[in-house]
Amino acid sequence: MINLISSEIPGLVWAYRFLPGENRCLPIAADAPIDSLQDGKGWVWLHLALSDARTPALIERIGNLPPAAIATLTSHDTQAAITATEDAVHGTLVDFERTFDAVTKTIGWLHFAVSDRIIITTRLHPLRSIDRVKAAIEKNAKCTRPIDLFEMLVIEFQRTLITLVLELTEELNVIEDRVYGEAGHRKQPGLAPLRRTAVRLHRHLRTILALLRRAGASDEDEVPPGFIDAAERLSDRLEAVDRDVFALQERARLLHEEIDSKISSETNRHLYILSLMTAFLLPPTLVTGFFGMNTGALPFSGGSGTLYAGLMIAASMVLAWLILRRIGIL
Repeated sequence: MINLISSEIPGLVWAYRFLPGENRCLPIAADAPIDSLQDGKGWVWLHLALSDARTPALIERIGNLPPAAIATLTSHDTQAAITATEDAVHGTLVDFERTFDAVTKTIGWLHFAVSDRIIITTRLHPLRSIDRVKAAIEKNAKCTRPIDLFEMLVIEFQRTLITLVLELTEELNVIEDRVYGEAGHRKQPGLAPLRRTAVRLHRHLRTILALLRRAGASDEDEVPPGFIDAAERLSDRLEAVDRDVFALQERARLLHEEIDSKISSETNRHLYILSLMTAFLLPPTLVTGFFGMNTGALPFSGGSGTLYAGLMIAASMVLAWLILRRIGIL
């Protein structure tokens, strides 16, 4: 059984307390008493790692959240979701994973739950946007409510997404130069991952936009205070970046079609050359096949028969060439 009586906060990545009327936040140490998360003034941001098996029990104890929100925080779902109720907002947001020394284009998932006294976020792997939010609030924490921090999370994801779109655009420009330049269309391994990333981002963005609009269309008394205004602002931001992602996806699709067209043209050219070779070699093949028969009274079987057969082969090739030029193939 997991012991939550100890002073250590299990699965803690970081935690901050935001005091009313102050533009600063106080970090909460990992060895702080668990009960201190619920006590004191202001509200708390708790960021937890799902890799710790004790995290679900901690969330059930401290959050005072509805069962659906607890299930969201402890799940490993890989689908975007936003659900707003009268007491809380919870769901799953898309983000990008990072390593200790580099950022990646691998899509990760951030689970969150927001109430009036606490915002809890959980993740399985380190994420890019959440770390930037942490750095921003440490410099100047202008969050008066947990819903403001939720808005910061989505805004930072949007900024990260803009950066990624610029990176993918540069990659696509390089691939286009190769396809239309001397390098040709062969061996473009970067296009398939780029298209896959753009398609997945567009799909998840459309889902988040639809969920935000649906939640934002709720009545004021059905969602936490301030959520409707935040949802409208976030929808406008994400709509703009979604258009950029869609444009990138279309460019990648058209480039893929261009590569397919070049490959198809090259294949047709090879088939054309092969057909010409077949047309040139078919008459000589008939001649050699005829003189290769082991039958009696074969013409030119003696004397200069080989010379005559060779002249017939040459004549048949010239005849084939004249016919092909006559009908416009050559």
